[in-house]
Amino acid sequence: MIVRIISGIIGIIIAAFVIQFGGVPFALFAILLSLIGWHEYSRAFFQAGISITYIFGAVTILFMLCCAWLGNIEELLAVITLGMLAIFLLTVFLNGRISPVDAGVSIAGVLYIGLPFSHLIWLRFLASEDNPIDAIKSTVNFFQAGNFSEINFSDVLANMNFDVGCMFIWILFLCTWASDTFAYFVGSAIGSHKLAPSISPNKTIEGFLGSVVGTSLTAVVVGHFICGLPLIEMAVAGFILSIVATLGDLVESVIKRFTGIKDSGMLIPGHGGVLDRFDSILYTAPIFYYFILIAGLT
Repeated sequence: MIVRIISGIIGIIIAAFVIQFGGVPFALFAILLSLIGWHEYSRAFFQAGISITYIFGAVTILFMLCCAWLGNIEELLAVITLGMLAIFLLTVFLNGRISPVDAGVSIAGVLYIGLPFSHLIWLRFLASEDNPIDAIKSTVNFFQAGNFSEINFSDVLANMNFDVGCMFIWILFLCTWASDTFAYFVGSAIGSHKLAPSISPNKTIEGFLGSVVGTSLTAVVVGHFICGLPLIEMAVAGFILSIVATLGDLVESVIKRFTGIKDSGMLIPGHGGVLDRFDSILYTAPIFYYFILIAGLT
């Protein structure tokens, strides 16, 4: 438990810095997490006897997130299309080693991981006028100069802003974490009716209802009272996110049961891997992004 708490605190500190700073650190961190998630996904299905197209999948995800960062939707669609065609071509060039099932599961994993993380990047850079290319150049120039002793930490803190994208990312993460937290504590206290016993025996209907109430309240408090967003929209967002977060958790539980693993990885001591921690975010990020656009909150 101590290890879990310590690693959780460290993770929150890192996440807070990356979210607040945005820019290059956020984009690179999202890319890193997506590639680690792909590695965990591939490892899990390898254990189930499915030959994942590891390299092709990783390259496709990498280019997907780079396109999302640059804001190029057409290029993102091109990367997905070419990646899918290339992976299915492996069933021809590596016939007998890569089957259509292997290719299908590989493409499913690329989309399951790549698209949600792309939406996470879009959400953070929503309404941002920063040019990613200029941001990369300034970062490269800084490291090339090598004047690390001249770093002015007041300037670093000044660059950590609270723009529109940053605000929405905080609402997303706090609501998703609230969903998991309220479901756990309410379910542990009064849970007696199983929600999906064949998939996740520990989840209860009472815990799910606690998640709905707690996540809705979190969205209202953070989104409306702190960030000044409309009350009704935030209540609806919290309600939707609580349901979607639970479904995302259940999807990963199905994958783990199918592949016969307990945790997706061991990256975060006491918490498992990236997919264990981001299973709900993979569902809530795209849904929240489109909810913001439909509700006209930008």
